[in-house]
Amino acid sequence: MIRRENRLRREYIFRKSLEEKQKSLEEKREKIRDALENNTKIDYNLRKDAIELAKGSDWGGQQYEVDSEYRWAGAQDPKIVITTSRDPSSRLKMFSKEMKLIFPNAQRINRGHYDVKQVVQACKAQDSTDLIILTETRGNPDGMIVCHLPFGPTAFFTMANVVMRHDIPNCGTMSEQYPHLIFDNLNSKLGQRFTTILKHLFPVPKPDSKRIMTFSNVDDYVSFRHHTYKTETDGEIELNEVGPRFELKPYQIKLGTLENLAAAEDEWVLRTYTNTARKRTFLSIARNDDDEE
Repeated sequence: MIRRENRLRREYIFRKSLEEKQKSLEEKREKIRDALENNTKIDYNLRKDAIELAKGSDWGGQQYEVDSEYRWAGAQDPKIVITTSRDPSSRLKMFSKEMKLIFPNAQRINRGHYDVKQVVQACKAQDSTDLIILTETRGNPDGMIVCHLPFGPTAFFTMANVVMRHDIPNCGTMSEQYPHLIFDNLNSKLGQRFTTILKHLFPVPKPDSKRIMTFSNVDDYVSFRHHTYKTETDGEIELNEVGPRFELKPYQIKLGTLENLAAAEDEWVLRTYTNTARKRTFLSIARNDDDEE
């Protein structure tokens, strides 16, 4: 098992290095293509290899991710494991049960005395695609960690304004259909990254599904709402909230899994101690890569 994981890890790092090289090559080709189309001078650093780069410019336009972990997304349904921090309160246990109902094909396990490394190894052994850990403070759920397996990324969220299903009046029964997803105001590069992480926790829905989950961003707080709908005889659509509801605030992405966080590279970190931190929004306004890191 250890040899297999090491081999797969080496293959993953090799694929990632190839993607980085190809991405750099595509950026150079794009600059040459723009110079030729606009009849401007080619960058001095690219003039020596301009002819060779221009030969393959017609084959450009490929889309590359930061990593290749989601390349098989949609080919098979995700397999999610949900657990909590150690010694959870009764409220956190109840919330983890409700979170299990949100994600189709999810499995909830008791944390017990197992450490993070043992939990991750158990998830890898049964070919789970994601591990979700819920945390709390004084009985109130206040954090969520989404670890994509087997090599990452790992996204960290703070959680606020949690409302359980039984606290929502007339919440109705929980549907088990594959939900339609709505992502609102997550239009920056970092917002699209979090959209990719969250949407691949759910399988591809069928067209006749009556279940909707919404992730709406306002000032970098992502509000989660869960509804079902039905069509009345007069053609009007009636929404029914089934809960739970909460707000997520992302603060970090690690290019690794939970058992190797010390050696994992930071893809993005929310630095709240800067002077402009309160004025900046990262999820809704498109920025350059230098601004988001």
